[in-house]
Amino acid sequence: MIRVISVVMAAAIGASAQTANPRVFILDAKELKPKLARIERDAQKALTAGPFSVVTKDVTPPSGDKHDYMSQAPYFWPNPASANGLPYIRRDGERNPEIEKINDHRVLDQMTAAVETLALAYHFTGKEEYASKAAGLLRAFFLDPATRMYPNLQFAQAIPGVNTGRGIGLIETRGLTRVVDAIGLLAGSRAWNDRDQKGMEEWFSLFLQWMLESKNGREERAAKNNHGTFYDVQIVSLALFLNRREFAKSVLEEAKSKRIGVQIEPDGRQPLELARTKAWSYSVMNLDGLMTLARLGENAGVDLWNYQTSDGRSIRKALDFLVPFANGEKKWSYPELGEFRPQILSSLLERAAPHYNN
Repeated sequence: MIRVISVVMAAAIGASAQTANPRVFILDAKELKPKLARIERDAQKALTAGPFSVVTKDVTPPSGDKHDYMSQAPYFWPNPASANGLPYIRRDGERNPEIEKINDHRVLDQMTAAVETLALAYHFTGKEEYASKAAGLLRAFFLDPATRMYPNLQFAQAIPGVNTGRGIGLIETRGLTRVVDAIGLLAGSRAWNDRDQKGMEEWFSLFLQWMLESKNGREERAAKNNHGTFYDVQIVSLALFLNRREFAKSVLEEAKSKRIGVQIEPDGRQPLELARTKAWSYSVMNLDGLMTLARLGENAGVDLWNYQTSDGRSIRKALDFLVPFANGEKKWSYPELGEFRPQILSSLLERAAPHYNN
């Protein structure tokens, strides 16, 4: 699934802000305050959303416990050469609609969007009803023994007839970085107490441990494309949330060579993304992740925005490579299954502009 994540959010300043300096790691204040009217409209809708839980799915994971997150690989389809369709075969970029039979991924995304909107609305307005609803959604998804998700992705993106889950599935929790920042925005509200905070710290601590030590987690960490990028985004965000700043810093320092140095060519191409059937979308997606790492680096004293290898590989160079295709100066000559959407680069340009004085 292609979904370019917008991370130009708000660190939320203003007269109505409940905490002058909320403990957030990706959100950036200057963008969202002018959009308060829209945020409140969305928050009003979110007041009736949920609760969300992974236990509502109609299928049961191999563990026998619906508290375990579960999903099916989106780009795998029944094998026409076999009577039962097994093992499923890969058709990159083509989403198999049967994945919707398992709703954990959708539920996770819906919870994340609602909590983020409600937390922002609370932070800007001080209205406790928003904080109370956000807190309730978080408790239901992560903390309530009857409805909580266990902190693992052992059964994410399974391929029927091949496996019951794989490391690639970790891409589905990249939105948890937004939950981390939403929790920071709820600090100080009557609805969010010390027990809630400690509960979330324990959940994220266990999830981070699983990401670092499990077979699936180790596989994703070794990925050289966008999966490796968003693995780093998640563990750095969680590490900062858990006050493991030195660990976060070490991952960010390693990303200079491991992510930027490996993924970007001296001319700005991202070969591993260009090899996909949606080369434009994946190039933008991976650059989005690298910029998010750079934003996280600002919290740990690591400058990825201006890092450059000896032969010129950098975030800036990757962006410069894509710009002529977005503004029509060049025609995109790589595969792009479906519509070519130049506009998805716009949010990245806005985020990059202050760092490159352009």
